[in-house]
Amino acid sequence: MTALTGSRAFGILALRLITGWVFLFAGLQKVFAAEPFSAAGFLQFGTAGTAEGAAEGAIVNPTNAFWVDLAANSQLMDVINVIVPFGQIAIGAALIVGLATRFAAVMGFLMMAGFTIAAWDFAHGVINHTALIGLASLILGVIRAGEVYGVDAVVDEQPIVKRTPVLRYVLG
Repeated sequence: MTALTGSRAFGILALRLITGWVFLFAGLQKVFAAEPFSAAGFLQFGTAGTAEGAAEGAIVNPTNAFWVDLAANSQLMDVINVIVPFGQIAIGAALIVGLATRFAAVMGFLMMAGFTIAAWDFAHGVINHTALIGLASLILGVIRAGEVYGVDAVVDEQPIVKRTPVLRYVLG
């Protein structure tokens, strides 16, 4: 990517920092909460979904049974309860410093896509806050935002990265 300066570079940096902060803060909130984080309550009771015109209490999420069954699997929940907060922290930190931005952006998109499908919160339209964060994350990866005032700009110049195209693709 060519070196960007000015308002375009500042806009990319701002989007990367804000999106990274959203992930980092969400993960830190879970790790340092008074009660240990558990996704089970959300998966059992927060996945019925919403849709415009749906009756109160109606299950409109076609994937609801999957999430409820997932919450009943204690071994899998132990893994999920670690992956979610630490994944959010790792994604957020990587986006903030601009390191392995493309990989972090894809992971952020996949996490937010999962949250969007699980919540199925479409009473106010197709784009909700988790979908928007996921799309912002994906855009950061596509535009190689880590190369704009990020560590990726330095890492991409390393000989091993230049010799290994897959590294440049994943890291950039």
